[in-house]
Amino acid sequence: MHISARLWGSLLLVMSASAIYAQEAAPRNRAPMILHERHGKYATSTNWSGYAVTGANGSVTDAKASWVVPAIQGTCPSTDQYSSFWVGIDGFSDNTVEQVGTDSDCQNGQPTYYAWFEFYPHPSYLVNKFPVAPGDVISAEVKSSGKGQFTVTLTNVTTGKSFSTSTKMPSAKMSSAEWITEAPSGGGVLPLANFGTVEFGQDYTSQSPTCYATVGPVTGAIGSFASNVSITMATNSGVTKAQPSALSTDLTSFTDTWFGQ
Repeated sequence: MHISARLWGSLLLVMSASAIYAQEAAPRNRAPMILHERHGKYATSTNWSGYAVTGANGSVTDAKASWVVPAIQGTCPSTDQYSSFWVGIDGFSDNTVEQVGTDSDCQNGQPTYYAWFEFYPHPSYLVNKFPVAPGDVISAEVKSSGKGQFTVTLTNVTTGKSFSTSTKMPSAKMSSAEWITEAPSGGGVLPLANFGTVEFGQDYTSQSPTCYATVGPVTGAIGSFASNVSITMATNSGVTKAQPSALSTDLTSFTDTWFGQ
């Protein structure tokens, strides 16, 4: 039986995960940033909101984040809506993303919360036996150990549960780190669930050092890098969907607020 390279990579990905966790395909995928426009340190995207730090190819080797799982606001509509919160390497200006995060969704008319990981373009996978609830403090890291090897780690600080898995991504450029709110994809960008406001970084979670990246020999907070970019999610016509705040005075933390689908 012939197994395609992509399918074999996906099988290896799942088999490398901690044995106590069984994975299954997540309901939607996350994708590289779809850029609408950029002006210096500010960009708009149709699917991302948050911050990125860029570097030369091969220079970005670590990204650490923390956030508070936001609660869905109001009553879920009959149509499904999604909001993903994650830390990752790549995807800002290339075609892979190594990432791990949580979702706050409206599915089948009910608020739904779960954890996932994805090595795009491999499929996204749920992390079972890892309950997620509004208000939980999440700590996460994506790290490269060289030769295309990446490890993603997710810890629910509130419950004490932790998860880690690794795979190889030989085509990864390792040219950016990101701290992102995303409208996931499925035949196009999907409706963004009303998550209210999500809090990223050590000033809100007491998880230090987050949100930090390692670019070349330097490790520092988002705002310590001159290459940091603030990303606002907007429709193609320019209507804001989600927007990050300015960084905190210690350059580590920010909030991201929902404005519309």
